[in-house]
Amino acid sequence: MIEHLVDDYGVVLRRDLVAVGVTDPAISKMRRRGVLVRLRQGVYALAERWHGADPRARHIMLAHGAWRLYGDDVALSHVSAALSDGAPAHDLALGDAHLTSLVGTGERTQASIVHHRGTLLVDDVTRAGGRWMTSPVRTALDTAAVSRHDGAICVLDWFLRFGGVSADELQAHLARRGSWPDHLDLALKVGLADGASESVLETLLRLRMGESSLPQPVLQFEVLHPSGRLVGRSDFGWPDHKALGEADGQEKYHRFRRPGESIEQMVMREKAREDQMREITGWQMIRFVWRDLYRWSDTQRRLERVLLRQAA
Repeated sequence: MIEHLVDDYGVVLRRDLVAVGVTDPAISKMRRRGVLVRLRQGVYALAERWHGADPRARHIMLAHGAWRLYGDDVALSHVSAALSDGAPAHDLALGDAHLTSLVGTGERTQASIVHHRGTLLVDDVTRAGGRWMTSPVRTALDTAAVSRHDGAICVLDWFLRFGGVSADELQAHLARRGSWPDHLDLALKVGLADGASESVLETLLRLRMGESSLPQPVLQFEVLHPSGRLVGRSDFGWPDHKALGEADGQEKYHRFRRPGESIEQMVMREKAREDQMREITGWQMIRFVWRDLYRWSDTQRRLERVLLRQAA
């Protein structure tokens, strides 16, 4: 009955329901019957869509619903803008939507919305779907500023690699924030960002290696055939230690699958690529999976043994 009123995210506003004659008692009845879920005052979602959504998707549903409540005096920002752009949600706080005022009011959290107040210049905002949101570089910095260490670096890495933000642009916009109270912490996070990382797992492995004083790898290390032909790129390379490393995360399988290719076919193709790289270099391949992060002391010792042995 109301499907034609919901947006692409499965979200509908109370005002749109009321405009077509759906009364508040009728809305309450749909909630009791499990048709609608209330996300915050004035914002509802189809219950089937909400219950089938992961935390990332739920945040986007809330954020886009809250965004629609307001006029052109706010911009979608921070974590909400980052996820809408496609950035990873790892280690981000997803409970509240984020909006930044374009008229200088804000700085409060109210009904699942964090209202921010900050100076927004012309190149700090862009149009999306007929509404304002912060530009990619502003979004990257704002999200990193309000996020924990790992989540911040993952977002910065993503924007540098996939989000159309350059390192020079990031530094230039960071310099504008020199007087902001979060500047030092944000500068440290930006200093750790590296656009060569292609996945959250690669970013986190790189961070843990740096914190452990392990030899830092070359990211996206190219292995060449004697003829000069590119055989493949390894996520990590330690040329001084004659070792290569691959981060096997789910992101990789989705990102590099070819049209019509099954997961099994993609895995076999990746295995053949890695076999070729080992044959060409004679180096050892070190494989990393997610659980290696959660038992890092064991992973560190394994990596130290391999690098020491290969360097001998």
